[in-house]
Amino acid sequence: MRLLFAIALCTFQLFGQAPAAPAKPAAAAPRVVPPARIRDFKASSIALQPGKSTTLQWNVENPNSTSISGLGNVTAVGSRRVTPKATTTYTLTVTGPNNQTETRSVTITVAGTKPVDAAVAEGTKPTPRLADGKPDLTGIYNPASFSQMFGGRVTRGQNDPFTAKLKPGAEKYRVVRGPEDTGQFSDCMPTAVPNSYFVPYQWQIVHSKDYVVIMYEYPHVFRAIPIASANNPAEHAADPDPTWTGNSVAHWEGDTLVVDVIGFNDKTELPGGFRHTEDLHVIERFTRTSYDDLDYEAIIEDKNVFVEPWTIKRGFPLRADLQTLNEFVCENNRNYKELFEKK
Repeated sequence: MRLLFAIALCTFQLFGQAPAAPAKPAAAAPRVVPPARIRDFKASSIALQPGKSTTLQWNVENPNSTSISGLGNVTAVGSRRVTPKATTTYTLTVTGPNNQTETRSVTITVAGTKPVDAAVAEGTKPTPRLADGKPDLTGIYNPASFSQMFGGRVTRGQNDPFTAKLKPGAEKYRVVRGPEDTGQFSDCMPTAVPNSYFVPYQWQIVHSKDYVVIMYEYPHVFRAIPIASANNPAEHAADPDPTWTGNSVAHWEGDTLVVDVIGFNDKTELPGGFRHTEDLHVIERFTRTSYDDLDYEAIIEDKNVFVEPWTIKRGFPLRADLQTLNEFVCENNRNYKELFEKK
């Protein structure tokens, strides 16, 4: 060991410099996001007699959104049985990163008919209604984080920024995330309204005359909400125990279902990056404006946090291509923060 050290020292003295340090490895090239691609779009039969059906089949890779004219939003891989009334061209449209778009069409010829638009061939579906005439809100909808991606309206015509104003001295209720904070959705805890609609997972309404049940794929929680009627007062408990999703009751105002929510705990966040107290009060308004669209409005107030009530408006598109929600289960309800720790 001493001999090696002596040799190295002599080398340094002779040449006046230490041995060159090893070259640093070149920086890794940035990841290139692959474009969306249509692998296949076809029909089981492209020539039909009037009244007969065919099945469209498609397979898409890396899409931000996928839709078929006349059918609306669809899953990336799927099939749909159609019965066009006339010769119809169905166009599959896929959008990918950086607004990249790819399309492919299939024409179904119906004997003895002239070509028509796919939307005309499939027909416009009316807003569904319950037996009592009220709009039926039943369906699976995209969350606010995916609404624009799948064609939903952010509001009734314009962008709707968060307008919350903190009271003097309430700055502690503003969420400030440090470099090690993995975000509010990393611990698998329930979310309160209206933030439940900002999680990137679908949510579902099951609606009847007396109840509306709202199920959220993440984190697999639900709300069963009584609707006020002559036989069902649907009133809040006098002093509800604080819960993650609050205590909800509903009533109709014309064709709009109004849901009044109190009784929250203080463990959740609000859109825009705010915390709240147990005095949080949210009024939700659901209006099904068409078969494919659900308008949503939330009025948020907390006398301990905000100067005045503030409003969020969103437009949720129906996912007619989905029949059920997926099961979402956090593994042992573990906190996933450890998976993001820097090594």
